[in-house]
Amino acid sequence: HAFGSALAAHTSIQHDIADSRCEIEQTRLLVLQTAAMMDALGNKKARQWISMIKIVAPRMACTVIDRAIQAYGGLGVSQDTPLASMWTGVRALRLADGPDAVHQRVTARIELHNAKL
Repeated sequence: HAFGSALAAHTSIQHDIADSRCEIEQTRLLVLQTAAMMDALGNKKARQWISMIKIVAPRMACTVIDRAIQAYGGLGVSQDTPLASMWTGVRALRLADGPDAVHQRVTARIELHNAKL
């Protein structure tokens, strides 16, 4: 509860929920497309798709978790909720298989090659 009503009753929280759902679905579709490309072409030829999902999925998860932390205020970073631990774990994914910049470079190089630039 905040300001006398449930968090979900506040318009700003509803907007965050809607934005988060859209971003989760966008990422889910990219994961499915990446898996289809891996199945159809093999991992080497699906490299751009794999790099894109390594950028997009952890960023999306960090953003969604950060919104939840923001909604809960100080409680969001306490040990009373799993949010801080979740954010730390997801943030580590952005480094585990190389930082975003590595995957951005791979994606851009393949895109430029495909565009013949």
